[in-house]
Amino acid sequence: MSEPFSVRVTVRGYETDVQGHLNQAVYLNYAEHARWSLLQAAGISQAGLVSGGVGPVVLETTIRYLRELLAGDEVDVTCAFEWGGGKTFRILQTIRKADGTVAAEIDAVGGLLDLKARRLVPAPHDRFEQLATEPGLFGL
Repeated sequence: MSEPFSVRVTVRGYETDVQGHLNQAVYLNYAEHARWSLLQAAGISQAGLVSGGVGPVVLETTIRYLRELLAGDEVDVTCAFEWGGGKTFRILQTIRKADGTVAAEIDAVGGLLDLKARRLVPAPHDRFEQLATEPGLFGL
């Protein structure tokens, strides 16, 4: 199996709380940044999604905070899709410090929303495969 897609982020001072830790809500921003970076790397733009009549949605997110992150820390945020047979998929993400220490694990359930019908599309992996120029980045 190949390594999951990854993007590097530097923790900025204004993202920290009074204890100097990365604010808990910012972990979601980092996860979202990695997901959109993966879409872009796979050749899928926001405009392409909209013109295709679909948009990704997050239905559930679980974050496990394992180690603190401080201003100036560099982290790699991974992103790997797991496909099932239904209308949803899992996105597994790890936020790892430059020294290899895992700071957080994020497990999300997502879907692809039909923007007109306002319902999840069946077999979202098929739609991602059609839209992407690099579907391998999604494990397809």
